[in-house]
Amino acid sequence: MSDFPIPVVAESVTIHPRSIKGRFRLFKSVTLYLAYLVYFILPWIPWSRPVGDPQAVLFDMTARKFYIFGLVVHAQDIFWLAALLFLAAVLLFFSTALVGRAFCGYFCFQTLWTDAFRSIEKMIQGDRVKRIRLDKQPWNGEKILKKGSTHFLWLFLAFWTGLSFILYWGYAPDLIVKFFTGQAPSVSYFATFGLMTTTYLAAGLMREKVCQHVCPYSRFQSVMIDKDTLVPAYDPERGEGTAGRAKPVKALKTQEARKAAGVGDCVDCGLCVQVCPVGIDIRDGMQYACIQCGLCVDACDSIMDARGWDRGLIRYESENGLEHGKTHFFKLRTYGYGLAMIGAIAFLMWSMSGKKIVESTARQIRSPLYVSLSDGRILNRYELKVDNKSMYDVSFSLSLKGLDGAEVDMGQIKEVLLKPDEKQRVMVKVRRDPAKSLTNNTEFQFVLTPKTGEVKEPLYIDSQFITP
Repeated sequence: MSDFPIPVVAESVTIHPRSIKGRFRLFKSVTLYLAYLVYFILPWIPWSRPVGDPQAVLFDMTARKFYIFGLVVHAQDIFWLAALLFLAAVLLFFSTALVGRAFCGYFCFQTLWTDAFRSIEKMIQGDRVKRIRLDKQPWNGEKILKKGSTHFLWLFLAFWTGLSFILYWGYAPDLIVKFFTGQAPSVSYFATFGLMTTTYLAAGLMREKVCQHVCPYSRFQSVMIDKDTLVPAYDPERGEGTAGRAKPVKALKTQEARKAAGVGDCVDCGLCVQVCPVGIDIRDGMQYACIQCGLCVDACDSIMDARGWDRGLIRYESENGLEHGKTHFFKLRTYGYGLAMIGAIAFLMWSMSGKKIVESTARQIRSPLYVSLSDGRILNRYELKVDNKSMYDVSFSLSLKGLDGAEVDMGQIKEVLLKPDEKQRVMVKVRRDPAKSLTNNTEFQFVLTPKTGEVKEPLYIDSQFITP
């Protein structure tokens, strides 16, 4: 026989949380309704614009443009995404330092969809006791009907989730018709059924195991939470007393009697464990599996209210607070996160407000560098690129600045005219008498003077004129 102990793997147990009412449950529900309303309704909100489909939020990969209400994000604006991701990361760190895993408990997609799936399960199978009884009973018509209906609605919600996702990437009214008539791009079906499968598995079958074993956030939260972080915590001094917790038997029904017996306020009802979506006992202290949703606080408060005792046996509290110390919310770390957030927001606002609606560049054609004409003048050629990022027609006249006596020639083009969201290349020839140049290379500027459109100020493009 081996001298090494055989590792034991705990048996997987299905967790059936008990329903509870309270302020934290209400906040979770409101967050769930708002998140679902935004996610499922947003692709259907109309938004009129001169260019692009009339959809409020549309990620047009073909045109390489994101339309977000009145904002148009071009491929060149990808650094906005980097700034936004940085802001999201810092916001997560900042909130974790202050209130622990509040993001997990209230805003995480896994939490939101698992809550919705559990609501379906409760609607069909009943509350906690009925669901546990249904799991234990042998398979019969009732169990097959209830379990089958539950999984059918889970699959429907998962499918609706995947379908709604692809509607952000195409004009929703057209795309949904093409989807159900088999005319949509193949990637639409792969994305829809792929997301449907992962949603069904994660929110319907794996549930809390995703938070415990898949998501890395639970594993490194311990390095982000300190003694000043607010987390749902059990007050052992009040709950245990000197003799521990005890049921509210006849001799221990009042706080005075319990205090005299050295017993704490915890009546050992187990409700805080029953409502926990990950099945932990908050009285055992801080645990990595806790998503800090606050439902145990609601459960304990309901018991304290029923007995007429003060709330707060389980409450959002810091480790320092439990030890009767002072909680320091703002210190060097949180100040640093706050400054980083302000910096990211300021950068995004500055970048978006200063975005050029028309961009232009000039490239000198260097093969050859210059051409000597029969009349003695020198000719340089340029490729002028103008990108109209606005939603309206624009037109410009072209002139030169800093190149006296030069002649500009655009061939048959009299003015630069661009439609909304159009790019244009214009071949430009510049002729000049070399006698007027003091140096071989003369710096000058192309000047695009607006005639129509949103641009009001001239555009200046630096270039140079080369002579022998």
